[in-house]
Amino acid sequence: MIFTQRISSQSNSFKSFDDVQIAYTDEGSGEVVLLLHGFINSRKSWFKTALKEDLIKAGYRVIIPDLRGNGDSQKPQHEEAYQNNAEVRDLKLLMNHLKINNYKAVGYSRGSIVLAKLLTEDNGIQKAVLGGMGIDFTNPNWEKRMMFSKAFNGDINNETRGAVDYAKSINADLRSLHLQQKFQPVATIDELSKIEIDVLVLCGDEDFENGDAQELSKVFKNGSFKMVTGNHNGTYKTKDFSLSVLQFLD
Repeated sequence: MIFTQRISSQSNSFKSFDDVQIAYTDEGSGEVVLLLHGFINSRKSWFKTALKEDLIKAGYRVIIPDLRGNGDSQKPQHEEAYQNNAEVRDLKLLMNHLKINNYKAVGYSRGSIVLAKLLTEDNGIQKAVLGGMGIDFTNPNWEKRMMFSKAFNGDINNETRGAVDYAKSINADLRSLHLQQKFQPVATIDELSKIEIDVLVLCGDEDFENGDAQELSKVFKNGSFKMVTGNHNGTYKTKDFSLSVLQFLD
């Protein structure tokens, strides 16, 4: 297998299926690993983590996009821009744009939700890590998703107020965040049970916000589960998380 080399961490972009600009970084050389960020976040959330640095040192080429509506990617305001698994389509087109046929992928929090759906549509993924996520997202009528969709459309309660306040504090686009939740990709248990690649579900020992992570691992034919130290907002930044991912990907 021939690998190309990328040494720049500067932002690049490409036009997706509906001309929305999707920003990404492409750094390192070797086998490709795609990193997907969480909600109210961007690709920059990975920049100072042990995982990004360790992957590059281990000889991987690391690609990190801003999912549409986040970071330096465009933030369309109309519903059609988020319907029909738009984020999954963006990722498939990004890899096509970069002429990458086979790769490994790591998602965290909402990035794991998007990655789970991507697994059902892209057979070029060789291994996957779903971090910071339990089984609840497999329910199309997940109450938490609907609650946060309403919150970013103005219907705020005590459970969602902190997230909305944080989003405002970093000047995130509230309309886009609402639409990301309203039309969030859904990968059902039936769909995930058909996936045959190795999938690691990796969760912090203080992270119980999104259902049972171990139960999620059991859905996959070749799923495994590991727990490391950390809470939902911090686990992906830790050295233990990085070591667990690298051991699995190797």
